Amino acid sequence: MIRHVAFDADDTLWHNERIFLEARQRFIQLLAPYHDARWIEERLDDTELRNLDHYGYGIKSFTLSMIETSVELTEGRITGAEISRIVELAKEMLQTPVELLEHVAATVAALAGSYRLMIVTKGDLFDQEAKVAKSGLGDYFERVEVVPQKDRATYATIVARNGIDPGEFVMIGNSLRSDILPVVDVGAHAIYVPYATTWSHEDVPERVVSQYRFLRAQSMLDVPRLIRLADGTTSA
Repeated sequence: MIRHVAFDADDTLWHNERIFLEARQRFIQLLAPYHDARWIEERLDDTELRNLDHYGYGIKSFTLSMIETSVELTEGRITGAEISRIVELAKEMLQTPVELLEHVAATVAALAGSYRLMIVTKGDLFDQEAKVAKSGLGDYFERVEVVPQKDRATYATIVARNGIDPGEFVMIGNSLRSDILPVVDVGAHAIYVPYATTWSHEDVPERVVSQYRFLRAQSMLDVPRLIRLADGTTSA
């Protein structure tokens, strides 16, 4: 019986990736006098991936990667004024209002009456907790877990620490790599709710995905029915 329902935060409960996409384009425009757009974007991608083990995920990590990339690509010729523009861009990202995805508010409110809800998300602790508060959803969640990585070991630790039977746990998210496959690996349930755009680092080869069993939702509106389906209390 499903008792615990966990949600990813960014691009599952509220929009996030499009904020980064817009910031990336503005960063590319800033460095346009030095290099072409494709080269800048590729170098920024490389720097972000290289820095994950150092800085983790989130806007602050992304900002450090933008600054590092700008220094490397300009061979140190980047000006103080240009660095300041990157910092201001980061502040704008942090101040962006939280915009819930369609059907999220109603779905979370409905589920709260029947299940124990939590958030499991990557990113900066201060930033993620601030977004939960701004979202207006905070009172529905018993726990907010902000973790540096979302892999099998992370979920195993979360269910053990909270005394949860994996068979009574379902995770809902938009990333196959972070929200779905590692959850299935610990013997829990997972519901995949695709978002319009996903960071390429989260991509998983189809040959790997095909080895896993999980549920797919068209939107958050499908989630309550799919939880009942996972629970065996309704038919497909």
